[in-house]
Amino acid sequence: MKFRGNIPAKIDSQGRLKIPSEHKALIDEIYKSDALFITSFNGDHIDIYPLKEWEAVEAKVRERPAGKAKSKFLRYTGYWGKEATMDKQGRVLIHPHLRKAAGVDDGTDVAVIGNLTRLEVWNNENLKRSISSEPFTEEELEQLDI
Repeated sequence: MKFRGNIPAKIDSQGRLKIPSEHKALIDEIYKSDALFITSFNGDHIDIYPLKEWEAVEAKVRERPAGKAKSKFLRYTGYWGKEATMDKQGRVLIHPHLRKAAGVDDGTDVAVIGNLTRLEVWNNENLKRSISSEPFTEEELEQLDI
């Protein structure tokens, strides 16, 4: 079972996102933990990983040779990143500098998109603009060979 689909949500006045119930159920069932890692690669959206999934990413990165890509990955995800705990209602605090960069603050409509092992949280309007400006092409579909 993996995270799938787009479930609309809002950021509350305290900067928290309520993880959609479908996704929370998967986190509870598969990971049996409320521990998360919240980060971004460039600040345009928010990536929420169950901590076990993030630790698997870190293990892969650890195996890579030192270099610019590894250094940037660690610096950027470290800058944006923070461990977090989901409360009993499924709410998680998104730290202020990441909320500001991603354009998701009090009352913002967000798209919570399941991306297999993580959730992506986008300002809904920014995501629509991104999809319009960079449509998915036949060539990209062919590259995936699906």
